[in-house]
Amino acid sequence: MNFPKDDVLIIGAGATGLATALALSHAGRQVRVLDAGRLGGATSHGNCGTITPSHAPPLAAPGVPMRALRWMLSPQAPLYIPPRFDPSLWRWLVRFAARCNSHAWLQSTQGRAALLNDSRQRLVEWVRDHQLDCEFAEKGLDYVFREQANFERHAVECEALQQLGIATQVIDGADYLRQEPAFNEGIVGAIRFPGDASLRPDRYTAELGRVLRAQGVQIEEHCALVSFDPQKNGVRVRTAKGERYAAELVLATGAWSPQLVRSVGLRMPIQPGKGYSITTSQTAQVPSRPVVLKDRSVFVIAWDGRMRLGGTMEFSGQDRRLNETRLQALEQAAHHYLRQPLGGAVHERWYGWRPMTWDDMPILGRSPLHAHVWLAAGHGMLGISMSSGSGQLMADLITGQTPAIDPTPYRAERFQ
Repeated sequence: MNFPKDDVLIIGAGATGLATALALSHAGRQVRVLDAGRLGGATSHGNCGTITPSHAPPLAAPGVPMRALRWMLSPQAPLYIPPRFDPSLWRWLVRFAARCNSHAWLQSTQGRAALLNDSRQRLVEWVRDHQLDCEFAEKGLDYVFREQANFERHAVECEALQQLGIATQVIDGADYLRQEPAFNEGIVGAIRFPGDASLRPDRYTAELGRVLRAQGVQIEEHCALVSFDPQKNGVRVRTAKGERYAAELVLATGAWSPQLVRSVGLRMPIQPGKGYSITTSQTAQVPSRPVVLKDRSVFVIAWDGRMRLGGTMEFSGQDRRLNETRLQALEQAAHHYLRQPLGGAVHERWYGWRPMTWDDMPILGRSPLHAHVWLAAGHGMLGISMSSGSGQLMADLITGQTPAIDPTPYRAERFQ
């Protein structure tokens, strides 16, 4: 049978899939992108758009299991795990806990830092060369603390980050309040990451789509992948709109990846970590740069006429309910820290699923079992931050070019 054919077919029009398409198109490959929903409409939509080499340290760190035990049964804690029977989640949590040691922490930190630093530098070039209108700003990012012990614990990590090329500045609480009058009294200190940046994520993905279409890349929305059949010289793909054939298939499908690859014998230990955000009109007094209210793990960022609170981690599977308690946790954190925590007009209350691996590193590269299937998922909370570097790495691997960074830490073989 004759099916429509593509050189490279990418499933997923989020930040990673679109960035991969852009890098492949630049390399001269014919590319088509399919998405079950709309372009940039899933996890890439409602996050806080920070570009954060500062987030090289993984969630799995010494001391985290004890803090997590205290948190996990509280619906308002930064980490929440509703009690339920889910053996795959339990296995994931056991592997995650086993990574909470100094050796594994450093290993993941190094792998994440390489990709984050490459992405940070590459994004500047993409914004410039493609004239991406996405409110890209290079103001840095601040961790802000009201708890002295937490401040001191993170300040200790600064030396390790400096050795990885991630600049840090530790600021006394009184000095910080003089710099940032948007905050309430009681700030004990802050850590500034001057090399971080930010953008508005919905505009970023929309702009990537604009550039791709101008280059002749076809992007089909509301076209779900149903199944795929790896073959000797390519991949036969069944979609909601019919069958296609691709010389190379890239799965950039985020938290939905494990279900899609299970039928072809692949294992991707990704758990959907549910995050929330609230977008309002901008208040008269906002922080001068993106901040993390670190004791509550809540982000605050302002754009043109908008501000957003985002954060929390909820392991509740792909539960589609908007949990009001989790949204209230964001609001309470903002009230605790900020003089003007929310704008008068609420534009959006949102949730999305972050694709979390237990070693907190993405899965990037060829499938261990299929020569023409490529995997680009598992970016956790850093999909926007890692998007340009991930897209370029995938393009280099698919086209046989020497990558800018070592791809070994991200290979899927580590999970097989």
